[in-house]
Amino acid sequence: MQGDFSLADCDVMGFDLDHTLCRYHLPQSARLIYDSFAHYLVTEKGYDKDLLTLAPDSLDFCCKGLVLDIEEGNFLKLAEDGTVLRASHGTKCMTSEEILETFGRREWKHFSTVSGMVSRSAKYYLYDNYFDLPGALLCARVVDSLDQHDRQKTYDFWKDMVAAIQHNYKISAFKEDCGMYFPEVKNNPDKYLQRCPESVKKWLKQLKSAGKILLLITSSHSDYCRLLCEHTIGNDFEEYFDVVITNALKPGFFSHTPNQRPFRTLENDEEQEALLSLDKPGWYSQGNAIQLYELLKKMTGKLDPKVVYFGDSMHSDIFPARHYSNWETVFILEELLGDKVTVPAENESEPLEKKGKYEGSQLKTPYFISEQWGSYFVDRLPGLENAEETLVRTWSCKCISTYSTIAIPSLEAIADLPLDYRFTRFSSNNSATAGYYPSPPRALLPIEESVTMK
Repeated sequence: MQGDFSLADCDVMGFDLDHTLCRYHLPQSARLIYDSFAHYLVTEKGYDKDLLTLAPDSLDFCCKGLVLDIEEGNFLKLAEDGTVLRASHGTKCMTSEEILETFGRREWKHFSTVSGMVSRSAKYYLYDNYFDLPGALLCARVVDSLDQHDRQKTYDFWKDMVAAIQHNYKISAFKEDCGMYFPEVKNNPDKYLQRCPESVKKWLKQLKSAGKILLLITSSHSDYCRLLCEHTIGNDFEEYFDVVITNALKPGFFSHTPNQRPFRTLENDEEQEALLSLDKPGWYSQGNAIQLYELLKKMTGKLDPKVVYFGDSMHSDIFPARHYSNWETVFILEELLGDKVTVPAENESEPLEKKGKYEGSQLKTPYFISEQWGSYFVDRLPGLENAEETLVRTWSCKCISTYSTIAIPSLEAIADLPLDYRFTRFSSNNSATAGYYPSPPRALLPIEESVTMK
């Protein structure tokens, strides 16, 4: 792939919905998600009522990129080579000495499967999106609670946690007003959902008028998708997209073959019969990337249409779209908003019309920059004195440069750029910071020189 990337070169623009096109008020939605899972564990599974109360600063525990070792009740922050940088047992931080004693300076035991993005395991869980994240705090507090009553060697609360997630997020929950999550968002959408900026809506229209095909591909069910889109984009949201795919069941949408997961039509938000192929634009449910790509060939008249996909989950969006479909990928990384950095000096000479409207002072820090877990991008190896030599990239950071074409804090950050703006790709050189727009995370700058891409 060449050293730069431009949306003008793409034929098709695909978008995830949650936390990509539809942004949430994160502190409010995090509390709702936590409460909805905790309520289920306490009322349905008999867990300690203390789980229902939350200290104001306890959501600081939530940090994308954490891995939960389910059997041992440990949360881990991993370096790019799989060694453990920080860890906690339940909510309690381990010291550098405890980390070295427990894990050593070697690859964590499940790292090879985690780093292969293998998702389902009874042994660990990877937290990589804002829907999952409050569950990390709840699981940590469950471990604390179980330890208090009876120090355990292995834990088996995970099946109850899965039940709590399924109860709140299952497909029929929206329609049935089941669980806490959907009824609350339905009743108070403004509390949880941000309006889509006018600049982004204008940009989507410009993409369409430039002849681009626009896709919306979300794992949310059609009824929730409609609520989100009407509230954030407007009642005319369907006019923005050529193809809408709900209940896409990512990452399986990209990785599974067509006979396992056909497209289905929808009637009043109920899935209908399976389709043998996808013949025309419209709104569909489930499906797979292979049959979608066949439709895109027809729609573009090209044998090999170029697709770019925008998403916020490395595991569900970015990795599978790149790995299985070989699409270009734009990673929406709100963590970049919490890191106020001035645009590098060499960009200052660009004419104004070439710059994106990205006013740092107008952007609110999106979520908590975790005090307990530190930077999403880098950390120091535990136990070594010489800090300069021991600053390393996290595994999450390595994934960004491996599977993303570029990473941006939001769609708004690029909405005012000309369509032919040329971004620097992650894969284009040995820089640790290439690919971040409008500027790299400050935490990465000290190791820019010492890190070479593998």
